Amino acid sequence: MAITVTLTLNPTVDMSTATDYVVADRKLRCDRRTFDPGGGGINVARVMRELGVPVRALWTRGGLTGARLEQLLGDTGIEHQAIPIEGDTRDHLMVIERSSGRQYRFNLPGPVLSETELEACLEAVTELDPETPYLVLSGSLPAGTPDDFYARLAQAAPEGCKVVLDTSDQALARGVEAPVYLIKPNAGELARLAGTDIEGDHQIRDVAREYISRGGVQVVVTSLGAGGAVATTAEESWHVTAPTVNVRSAVGAGDSMVGGMVAGLAQGWSLHDAIRYGVAAGTAAVKTDGTQLCRRDDVERLFEAV
Repeated sequence: MAITVTLTLNPTVDMSTATDYVVADRKLRCDRRTFDPGGGGINVARVMRELGVPVRALWTRGGLTGARLEQLLGDTGIEHQAIPIEGDTRDHLMVIERSSGRQYRFNLPGPVLSETELEACLEAVTELDPETPYLVLSGSLPAGTPDDFYARLAQAAPEGCKVVLDTSDQALARGVEAPVYLIKPNAGELARLAGTDIEGDHQIRDVAREYISRGGVQVVVTSLGAGGAVATTAEESWHVTAPTVNVRSAVGAGDSMVGGMVAGLAQGWSLHDAIRYGVAAGTAAVKTDGTQLCRRDDVERLFEAV
């Protein structure tokens, strides 16, 4: 099976802990920290690895945090390639308040990539194996990166490589100007992309079809959280309903959904079944704690219930 590639321009070391109460002006006694490799494309790669599908992660590495992230990635067994940068790779902190079950998530600023570093990312995509079946561009753009950079990466991908784009706001708006096979906005991101309120599947379908008709995007999968997803192509639109589960943490659910979908597609499944697999993976992710992602046995079991 050919190797799918993910690219994460703004990766992170995800640190999570828990405390009884989150209150101001008090010293808070926390549990021992746990660390996980994070960022959109890295999370997608973690999911695909968990599901037994070959994947290689490209990512930007800088500073001591980048060194820790490289060690964490090595521990996962994921094939990966670091693109060196001068700035420090960013951190993300999640604190769970046990008394309420609330999650407090602190996204710290990431590095600014120089023009030379951005060119190195473009070069890494240009040099991909021509047989690469899918390239996943996922996550936020680093501060100061041009809004059209995902579009430039998509255009640099080998001919025949299908690009999956999962981002938001201007990065998404400019990204869909390039040839992209699939995008996965949530309902709010799709509404911001269209500049209008969206209510109901029919409006999701209409907005998605508008972007498909422009010729850049072939598939729009709109995530609805616990409501599943609405998938739209030029020919059809359908709602995939998610099974009900007990939610422990929603962190990484969207990335898990993308990982599940691409894992299915990479195995040659139909688009319908691949999206079902993605919804199962996203649902499985909310059953795990902190920054953990989905587990394969949960995904396989939930797949039958989607």
